[in-house]
Amino acid sequence: MTHTIPKLVYFLFSAILLFTSCKNANKNIDFELQEGDLLFQDTGTDAIDNAIKSVTATAFAKNYSHIGMAMQTQGNWFVLESIPEKGIAKTPIQDFLNRNKNAQNKSRTTVARLDKKYLEYIPNAITYGIKRLGIPYDKVFLWDDNSYYCSELVYKMFSYQDLKNNPIPFKNQPMTFKDSTGKTATGWVDYYKQLNQPIPEGDIGTNPNLMAGSPHVKFIHDYAK
Repeated sequence: MTHTIPKLVYFLFSAILLFTSCKNANKNIDFELQEGDLLFQDTGTDAIDNAIKSVTATAFAKNYSHIGMAMQTQGNWFVLESIPEKGIAKTPIQDFLNRNKNAQNKSRTTVARLDKKYLEYIPNAITYGIKRLGIPYDKVFLWDDNSYYCSELVYKMFSYQDLKNNPIPFKNQPMTFKDSTGKTATGWVDYYKQLNQPIPEGDIGTNPNLMAGSPHVKFIHDYAK
């Protein structure tokens, strides 16, 4: 004697299978960090961070004052970056993410990925940074000296290479240290006074927000969500 499954039971069983299948599929599209991913960070509210954002802020929902590049060594993740305390450094990913958190204790870090046509240049970009580990942070933000600030490092990881017919994925431009009122931001006046250096208004440079606006990058993950 054969038994038939009631239609309702059959429907529920099918729905469970469909839900399980979709759930497993979602696991396959979870974010996974890749070498060369760009980690943009809102580094906080101290004087220099506010000074950076005061003259580079955009219409984006988020504004950034720091950038680094993801890299992997022996299965461990690091961020290649230039920071004031250490200069060019290979920072463990968790230390990078823990450095700046929001009120919900989540990292104020957003990840962007370069267009596929730039992926072949990432190994050489990382090598460029690794060879310069320990070089001091560029506190004066000059383009042609022997030190690097964060976005300068990432820019030059690519600009030194022969990218064939591809443009450099980021722009540089004359820097300004003036706020929306057209006056030099107070934070920068104080900053350069302490360094006993002239403000390099109009010199070529770049910044994390300018890089975030590149048409060659796509934001793919927000650690704050």
